[in-house]
Amino acid sequence: MTGPAQRDLQGWHVSATGVRYPPEPWYLGGSLVVSTFRVPMDELPNEVHGFVPRGHKLLSLGGHAIVGAAFAHYVAGGVLRYDELLIACAVVSRGRVRFTIPHIRVSSESSMNGGRELWGIPKGMAHFDRQQLGVRTDTTMVQDGRQVASLSARLGRRLLPGTHKVPLPTAQRLNGRTAISKNLILGTVRSVRTTWEFTTAGTLKYLAGRKPVMSIALTDSAILFGTKVDRS
Repeated sequence: MTGPAQRDLQGWHVSATGVRYPPEPWYLGGSLVVSTFRVPMDELPNEVHGFVPRGHKLLSLGGHAIVGAAFAHYVAGGVLRYDELLIACAVVSRGRVRFTIPHIRVSSESSMNGGRELWGIPKGMAHFDRQQLGVRTDTTMVQDGRQVASLSARLGRRLLPGTHKVPLPTAQRLNGRTAISKNLILGTVRSVRTTWEFTTAGTLKYLAGRKPVMSIALTDSAILFGTKVDRS
């Protein structure tokens, strides 16, 4: 995380590699399917701990970490339009629960550069194939020519009337710097049936074969990322 360097005439940041990305906070619109998994603490990759800031520790329940996996589809109308797979681990600091993202892939270079430089989120690039037919959506993520993860999701009924706020505070460490960010999702909460597949090799192999504890879908959502950020 190097921090934004300069801005162009429209007020967007320009990374050292010349990629433009919007200033915070980001407004994104779209949908997400989120599942949570219980993973034994000793089966988490060592690299996960490297993204957890000082003063935070991984939340352990019965010797298991709480790990979330989500496919997100951000559409036109927000500041950026792209697809994303993120993995987030619950962490705790002084009784406050936040989330550290150790693995995330996106289809947008602007999102990748902005996520890394603004909030210490270690975004990388990948290719996404998304097919939607009615209430069913099939999404596959491919990296370096190899399928890494896929999700078949079938939307169900609304779980709550109206729209609801879902906080998603993040705590990140990247390249020796820390960013604690307040973020918010406002959307319709729906039930969803999910079938996840993760490759048995690579950084996500610890999720291969696991069944989610629970899954929800957030549709017609507005995402506000980086509304308040503490950096050190």
